[in-house]
Amino acid sequence: MSQSLLRLSILIVTTLFSLSTFAASKTELDARVRTAMTDLYERAPEARELANKAAGVLVFPRAIKVGLGFGGKVGEGVLLINGIPVQYYRLTAGSFGFQLGAQARAEVLMFMTQESLENFRQSQGWEAGVDGSVALIEFGVGDSVNTNSGRDPIIGFVYGNKGLMYDLSLEGTKYWRINKGGEQSAEVAASGE
Repeated sequence: MSQSLLRLSILIVTTLFSLSTFAASKTELDARVRTAMTDLYERAPEARELANKAAGVLVFPRAIKVGLGFGGKVGEGVLLINGIPVQYYRLTAGSFGFQLGAQARAEVLMFMTQESLENFRQSQGWEAGVDGSVALIEFGVGDSVNTNSGRDPIIGFVYGNKGLMYDLSLEGTKYWRINKGGEQSAEVAASGE
């Protein structure tokens, strides 16, 4: 890789990660999450049934991935329990290899068991594919979501791809808890109060 291409790659990745300094407010993020879930249910109505069965749903309404030799992905999201926002998270991922382009997409993880949800919440940086396996559900024209997929402990949806890069993998993505203020306790959310 030439020196100028390396510098450009570093600049792109640095810019991507600096976007996190322009993070959405709690209110903005909550609104984006509601829109992302509405969009998911319109694309795959069966996803609503899975979400209703889930112990928790982690929603990233916009995950941005950029790559030029070196790549990176960032996004902010919300953990919902009983449909109520209880904790806020940032996702990050880095990569190296042949990649060129940019992509924005929504990512949703549904924790179908209480155990998978608790393992996620107790971690200090949970990594997809290492700390838990995610059964990624792909859908498109003519496809439907099989609600028997609820047998997997963690189900993932990736949708709304916009951009020049195509990647449906969640492998290597790390999820970090962040503080947006005004978070509910898990016990209050679990009780539905």
